[in-house]
Amino acid sequence: DARQAANWYRKAAEQGHATAQNNLGVLYRRGEGVPKNAAQAAIWFRMAAEQGLARAQLDLGLMYGSGEGVTEDEVKAYAWVSLAAAQGLENADQAKATLGKRMTPAQIASAEKLSRQLAADAPASAGEPFPPRAFDPKAQGFHAC
Repeated sequence: DARQAANWYRKAAEQGHATAQNNLGVLYRRGEGVPKNAAQAAIWFRMAAEQGLARAQLDLGLMYGSGEGVTEDEVKAYAWVSLAAAQGLENADQAKATLGKRMTPAQIASAEKLSRQLAADAPASAGEPFPPRAFDPKAQGFHAC
């Protein structure tokens, strides 16, 4: 049952588990087991994305690209999608190309700079997740439902 899954994902997500954070974001985005809430989805996707999880980077980038749950920002969208594409995530290259068609060269340059800054926080060895980032409700803007 989706509510039980959300409960277990939340327990792991609050301990910093990136995949659980991403999965909880998916549940919030869809409204499965929790109230539908795109802003909460974006918070969980961001936590997982900052730990280097490519799927979360793509999802967060797409949310920035559409303004779903966050203020629309094509520069941030392109930067996050670029990180997912750099990890070889299926569909990320296509999403990056689609975003790039809507952007000016200056916006793309800004996005590439931001992507490099975000990548600088990445772990030294490829594929290694960041150290788990524990959940901090105040820092993440979490609102109890």
